[in-house]
Amino acid sequence: MKAVSKTSVLVLLLSFFMARPDLFAASPSLAGAKKEDEAKGLIFETSHQEIVNKAKEAGKIRVLSSLEANVYPHMISSFKKKYPFIEVAVAETTGTDTAQRFILELKAGRASEFDLVQLSYDFYPEYLPYLKKFDILGMAENGVIGIPPKMVDPNNRGIVALGTGLFVVPYNKTLISAEKVPTRWEDFLKPEFKGKKFFVDIRPFPYAAFASCPEEGLGVEWMVNYAKKIREQEPIWTRGFSRTLTAIDAGEAALDSVNYYHTTMRVKKGSPKDNLEVRFIEPVPAELIEPEMVLGTSRNPYAALLFLEHEASPEGQKIIDDYEPLKASIYSPVSTAARLVAGKRVCFNGFKTFQNTGKWMQMAVEAFGFPRAEERKK
Repeated sequence: MKAVSKTSVLVLLLSFFMARPDLFAASPSLAGAKKEDEAKGLIFETSHQEIVNKAKEAGKIRVLSSLEANVYPHMISSFKKKYPFIEVAVAETTGTDTAQRFILELKAGRASEFDLVQLSYDFYPEYLPYLKKFDILGMAENGVIGIPPKMVDPNNRGIVALGTGLFVVPYNKTLISAEKVPTRWEDFLKPEFKGKKFFVDIRPFPYAAFASCPEEGLGVEWMVNYAKKIREQEPIWTRGFSRTLTAIDAGEAALDSVNYYHTTMRVKKGSPKDNLEVRFIEPVPAELIEPEMVLGTSRNPYAALLFLEHEASPEGQKIIDDYEPLKASIYSPVSTAARLVAGKRVCFNGFKTFQNTGKWMQMAVEAFGFPRAEERKK
C-alpha cells in the first residue's frame, strides 16, 4: 500500500473542515460579544459563513436606493460573481417627497417588500424604529463582516453610510483667475464679491457641515453669522446644484460659493466648454451620504446584509466612484474622497451630528432671510 504523505493528510483535513465550517467553534471573544448583544436585543453572527448560509436560504433581495441607476448593473454583476445564488432587484428613490411617502408607508406597514433601504437626510430619526437589529458595527470590528467600522453609525449599529459628499468652490476659469478665487470661506465677504457676483443655493447642505465642527473654529454660531453676512453680499440665490454649475460653465456668473465635488466633476466631464475648475478650501466641508439599513420587516435580511457588505467593500466602493461618480466613502481606503482630503482639515457632518442636518439647514435659510431662487434669462 502506498504511503500517504503528511502534506496529503493536511490537505485532506483542510478540505474537510472548509466544507464543514459549522465544525469551527467561535472564539471566546466572539461568543462573548454575541451573548452581550443578545442581551441587548441585537443580532451578532460569529461566522461570515453562517451569514452566507442564511442568505443562501433566502435566494433574493429587493433594494430601495438613491444611488444613480447606472451604478446597479455593475454592482449587481460583481455581487453575483461572489453569490450567484442571490437574485437582486433594485428600485430607485429620489427627493424629499418620495422619502416622506416611504416613511408613511413604513409607519402603515406597507413597505414590507423591501429588504435594504436608503435613509433620507430629512427623516433620518424616523427610520430608526424600523431598523433590523444587526450589530453591524460589532461584527465589523471583530472581522466577521468586511465593512470599515467608521462607515457604521455607532449609535444605531445597523446603519452603513456608503458615501461622502465633499464640498468645493467651483468657478469659471475664463471669467475669474485662480489667483482671485477665495482661499478662505471669509473671502466671500470681501467688497469685490458684493452684488450678484456668486451663487448661493437655498438648500444649504454645506452649512450643516460648517455647524458640525466647532473644533475647527466654526460651529453653529459661526455658521449662522456667516450666513447673515453672505446675505449682505447680495448673491445670486439659486436652487439645484447641477443647474447652478451649468450656469457657471455657460458664463452666467464666475463663481459658486460652495457645491458638491462629485456634481461639479460630473458637469465638467459632460460639458463641451470645459470651463469649470474647483478649489478646496479648508476646513473642507463634507457629509456622509447614501446611508442604508436592513429593514426589520425584511424577509431576506442576511442576503441584504451581504449586499450591503459588498457595497461597502473595496470593489463596491470603486464601482460607486466610477459610476456614481466620485461619491465613495471617505472611510474607504480606495475612495477618491479619502485621497483628496488626505492631509487636509475637514469639517465632517458625520453620524455624531447628522441628525441635526435639517435643523441646521433651516437655521441657515432663516439667516439668509428666506430667499427664493432667482429666475435667470435663458
